[in-house]
Amino acid sequence: MIQLLTCVYEKTAVYHHCHINDGFLPENNSMCCDSVKGQWIGMLPDKDGPNGGGGVLDGPGTEDPSVTLFREYLRLKTVHPEPDYDAALRFLERIAAELALPLKKVEVCPGRVIAIITWVGSQPELKSVVLNSHTDVVPVYEEHWKHDPFAAVKDEHGNIYGRGSQDMKCVTIQYIEAIRRLKAAGKRFSRTIHLTFVPDEEVGGHKGMETFVKHPEFQKLNIGFALDEGLANPTNAYTVFYGEKNPWWITVRCPGSPGHGSRFVENTAAEKLRRVINSFLEFREKEKHRLDTSECFTLGDVTTVNMTMVNGGVAYNVVPAEMDVSFDLRIPLTVNLQEFEEKIKAWCKEAGEDVTYDFAQKHMDQNCTSTEDSDPWWHAFSSACKAMNVTLKKEIFPAATDSRFIREEGLPAIGFSPMNLTPILLHDHNEYLNEQVFLRGIQVYERLVPALASVPPLSGEE
Repeated sequence: MIQLLTCVYEKTAVYHHCHINDGFLPENNSMCCDSVKGQWIGMLPDKDGPNGGGGVLDGPGTEDPSVTLFREYLRLKTVHPEPDYDAALRFLERIAAELALPLKKVEVCPGRVIAIITWVGSQPELKSVVLNSHTDVVPVYEEHWKHDPFAAVKDEHGNIYGRGSQDMKCVTIQYIEAIRRLKAAGKRFSRTIHLTFVPDEEVGGHKGMETFVKHPEFQKLNIGFALDEGLANPTNAYTVFYGEKNPWWITVRCPGSPGHGSRFVENTAAEKLRRVINSFLEFREKEKHRLDTSECFTLGDVTTVNMTMVNGGVAYNVVPAEMDVSFDLRIPLTVNLQEFEEKIKAWCKEAGEDVTYDFAQKHMDQNCTSTEDSDPWWHAFSSACKAMNVTLKKEIFPAATDSRFIREEGLPAIGFSPMNLTPILLHDHNEYLNEQVFLRGIQVYERLVPALASVPPLSGEE
């Protein structure tokens, strides 16, 4: 997740009716979404009730093995601030053994290991396909959850509750199960497929993908195209992300005249701080208005601005000599970044003398992945989706994922999580994914992976 660098995302919980044979459910499935009750109906509970199971049954008291594996993975507490990465690595080592595929571990920072499972293609000299996922998840407020967020409870509607159920442990298992099924069917493709499992995406990726892309082992992957995480979509469409906004984390420092709290001290830090805050938040309102009044805009098309921290002061009766304020900005690809920084400089100058700023994070890359039909990778991806009657909605990702580091290396990457008819709940309380949506996602990757791994040799590869 999906990674939201501030661990905050405005989410919606919208339910829609679903239909058999609309590109979402297999023909023999009787599940449908009740948009009035906001529940999944037509499901049968397990014998052990809502705390132990639920959903469409394969037999008395059983469930699809892929769902069982998904729930097992959700129970691993790879949660910040102390994610159990060792448990995740043991899990992945077992999976690699089951798939009869080699697993390589690359320690990119102390205690931070990238795991890579590789399925070598029949023409390994061709550029490879990477299926990337992160193993970490964001913290929870357990008192706001209806079930234990690390118990992977499946209720009577087949909804599987757990931190990471959408972001993005579902995709990890969908990759694995698609590969398992393709191998069991005796398939093999010309291009090598790498499944990469990375840490620390949820805290910025600095000790994960950001470091890995500069590592010699990354270069050895010989990547041609990568898939990474996306977002759920409450409608029948699947959202696909071909680029991301640039995250800027900025702190503005406002020095001023100190003094006693009983006097009208001139030129104070607080006065400058107020002007700075007003400039940023007035711009925020303008961008919000653009989003609210145009049907053409998505969150990925406007600059978001949020004030996240204010610091300063030593006592009630002392006017401080300095105060500072921090903002989280996400800037779309259409904005000239140099001109935008000049705007920030102007706001600081208008606030008063000696007002300065510095960046905790400042991404300047505006690469995006081609979604033109002439692009062989996009053509393979979109054609496979079209063959499944899948509707794609192309967007710029509103926050940040590990895809940005891959794109910064000049490599094409698409953010995609096959979760339609699903409320967006990443980082939210009661995060869940319905088991039928999860299972359908495996089928989607069963079609996407062969299409991508079979892209004919490109210019320079023959």
